[in-house]
Amino acid sequence: MGLQKMLIISLTCLTIMFTTQATKPPFSCDQSDPSTKSYPFCQTKLPIAQRVKDLVSRLTLDEKISQLVNTAPAITRLGIPAFEWWSEALHGVANAGKGISFDGPIKAATSFPQVILTSASFDVLLWYRIASVIGTEARAVYNAGQATGMTFWAPNINIFRDPRWGRGQETPGEDPLVTGKYAISYVRGVQGDSFQGGKLRDGHLQASACCKHFTAYDLDNWKGIGRFVFDAKVTPQDLADTYQPPFQSCINQARASGIMCAYNRVNGVPNCADYDLLSKTAREIWKFQGYITSDCDAVSIIYEKQEYAKSPEDAVADVLKAGMDLNCGNYLLNHTKSAVQKGKVRVAQIDRALHNLFSMRMRLGLFNGDPTRLPYGKIGPDQVCSEDHQSLALEAARDGIVLLKNSGRLLPLSKIKTPSLAVIGPNANAPQTLLGNYFGPPCKTVTPLEGLQSYVKKTVYHQGCDFVNCTSASLGEAVALAKSVDYVVLIMGLDQTWEREDHDRDDLVLPGKQQSLITGVAKAARKPVVLVLLCGGPVDVTFAKYDHNIGSILWAGYPGEAGGTALAQIIFGDHNPGGRLPITWYPKDFIRVPMTDMRMRPDPSSGYPGRTYRFYKGETVFEYGYGLSYSNYAYEFASTEHKKLYLNQTAVSDATKNLDSDRFILVSELGSDACEKMKYSETIRVKNEGEMVGKHPVLLFVAIGQPKEGRPIKRLIGFESVTLKAGESTEMDFTVSPCEHLSSTNEDGMMAMEEGLHYMVVGNEKRLLTTII
Repeated sequence: MGLQKMLIISLTCLTIMFTTQATKPPFSCDQSDPSTKSYPFCQTKLPIAQRVKDLVSRLTLDEKISQLVNTAPAITRLGIPAFEWWSEALHGVANAGKGISFDGPIKAATSFPQVILTSASFDVLLWYRIASVIGTEARAVYNAGQATGMTFWAPNINIFRDPRWGRGQETPGEDPLVTGKYAISYVRGVQGDSFQGGKLRDGHLQASACCKHFTAYDLDNWKGIGRFVFDAKVTPQDLADTYQPPFQSCINQARASGIMCAYNRVNGVPNCADYDLLSKTAREIWKFQGYITSDCDAVSIIYEKQEYAKSPEDAVADVLKAGMDLNCGNYLLNHTKSAVQKGKVRVAQIDRALHNLFSMRMRLGLFNGDPTRLPYGKIGPDQVCSEDHQSLALEAARDGIVLLKNSGRLLPLSKIKTPSLAVIGPNANAPQTLLGNYFGPPCKTVTPLEGLQSYVKKTVYHQGCDFVNCTSASLGEAVALAKSVDYVVLIMGLDQTWEREDHDRDDLVLPGKQQSLITGVAKAARKPVVLVLLCGGPVDVTFAKYDHNIGSILWAGYPGEAGGTALAQIIFGDHNPGGRLPITWYPKDFIRVPMTDMRMRPDPSSGYPGRTYRFYKGETVFEYGYGLSYSNYAYEFASTEHKKLYLNQTAVSDATKNLDSDRFILVSELGSDACEKMKYSETIRVKNEGEMVGKHPVLLFVAIGQPKEGRPIKRLIGFESVTLKAGESTEMDFTVSPCEHLSSTNEDGMMAMEEGLHYMVVGNEKRLLTTII
């Protein structure tokens, strides 16, 4: 072997060696290091609580304080590497936080649809599968040495209360049940739990999920009122049945390992300084076992903007006393020591926070030695952007897209009888728009234009407007193009310049001259056009709903990396759309309602219409749960007899009360045994009467016969997605829990069951049920 060749081989080996060392994931308790392996906190056979107690006891006060912020530095004398708590994975592993990079062997991650579209599938198993992929890819990034943390600040499970909210796109929508179910699926999937839960009995996590923003956070920046200073006035009634249930599900059932307290105040108290919220509710009542982080710089604003605290040290004391553990930002780093010196903070409070923080890092296996020898240690780069993962991204987009209009069965277009096609609109060829916000580099992207071009060779394209704001439209050129082809697809809507974090919308209409472009092209086209809307929040498209020149409307949210392929497959009939709206589409006049009004229930005396399908009394463009298909689905209750439910089996009970001559029972006084005995199964027959196989979400609502003031008009109590071939039928069983599903929240926030008429509702079918005391 020549000297030159030997030198090349030697340099190659050195390069490989140093590359391997450079990309080795950070961890503590290296068994090959005699200086650390003897520490009790490195002994994996000991309980985590005992290990953490040993570790914290070895830290100086300055070292302790340094670990209370998101960018926690290394403690080299103990062999503890730096750790970054802020990472994001809303709908795929992202580099929106500080803990993840894509500058190593892994250059991208699977980018799923934005959450609001994924929720439109109403498929909890799909949500879980997506989250499992996110958790797997997150661990792969860590194993490749491209992550300095494994705590991901997702999901966002705030209620999409107001259609103008810029971050509503990040949420599963306006319904508390759906949002809670999404939280459960997401958290279990990311953390490595089973779909049913219970797999993580030893507490060890694939990755850590963090439910945010706790609580009643759904305003960012509206007419000069910002989230940093907003004081949400929330009644106990609305808090109990709207804002809190998703977080309770996240903690009680999903066993999330993190929660984030929000910027805003609720009834005067900053969320991150609210002992009743963080310690009493989350930890004591809901049994939360994990860490609590602030949103970024949420501690500083308690003093600097909200003026709730009298000094920086008081702000630090307030949040630590409330039960917060981690500060995203540097406020605790800068002011905790002086707070201790001034007697405002006890070291024991710091130790409590550190116990929660280091427990989390140990649950992630980061203090167990070489991670390649541990569970999840073999997850490598080949499991990122795999074919299966990218196929799932496509499936999620297809299952979420909602068909809002299909006059004359315009769709699906024929693959054979569509010789020419025009694709027009500012969102037709905008790959980044597909991704929404909080995204990382996708494996690949297929725009709507590219997807449609794969079906029709003679496809012509015009942007229509230079940007989504559409201050000017090239109407003449677009009209000429529309006249020259057989069919036209318009790709319009919004993007992140129009709705995003720190930016709420001022209106509910399409920006600029989009509407005039749509109607002008539709009028000129040879045949009715297809309108596709990319947006997170709803848009008033009443004009398109009733324009006979617009044959079909599709809502595609922000459909992720495979969005263009999904849209094309639906438009050309390779997939039967089945998504259903997870939000109410309000008319444009809804903006008269102040966004700052947190009330869910209507107030007839003032004309306040209420919010969401459960309480809103007003006109809609499209109602919650609306969605068409290429198939018609027929429903039938297996039992049509009038069901009577006796809530109180004894003649007299202290739990039976009278309120304005209405008899009711508090659920808390019935007891869990009585509630369990009252459960029953509601069976629904579903038939696909169409000519295509279809995946269809079945939504079961309960409606009150004569809803009294403050009671929901109706509410969702169960949902499940089913795939049926043409002509196929099936039976679906829904468990009805009267204590949960037939109760409503009183003004004190207590659940009560009333005597009276209820209806089980699926589609246009109803079944009468009477509750009797």
